[in-house]
Amino acid sequence: MKVILKADIKGVGKKDEVINASDGYARNFLFPKNLAVEANNENMAKLKAKQNSAKFQKEQDKEEALKVADKLSKISLKMKVKVGENGKIFGGVSAKEIAQELEREYKIKVDKKKIELKETIKALGIQIVEIKLFEGVVAKLKVDVISE
Repeated sequence: MKVILKADIKGVGKKDEVINASDGYARNFLFPKNLAVEANNENMAKLKAKQNSAKFQKEQDKEEALKVADKLSKISLKMKVKVGENGKIFGGVSAKEIAQELEREYKIKVDKKKIELKETIKALGIQIVEIKLFEGVVAKLKVDVISE
């Protein structure tokens, strides 16, 4: 019997996957626990519509990420930090501070987790920071660290 899974089931399949299950397994376990529905024409049409909608949404998100990446590539973000003797920075510039400054200065919201920093920036000057906006879309942002 062909069924469409409504949830991920370990060893069986992922959500929205069409699988062949034995009649007894489907009727006695999957259907009563609401883990699957029969793969009839109506349910297959719903699944197809859901997949098309998800694909369309993903394309929209990617287009939006490309626009943001284009904006970010043109920006040179200036970060003012306190500097001690010998040009040594107190603390450093973190991904959180970069995200906050982008939102405050340019009204661009970027999740701090998407900013690729191996460690906080601890040197004056221009640094190139990569921001992963979407799968396959990486923006390069110039961060100019200057003293106050």
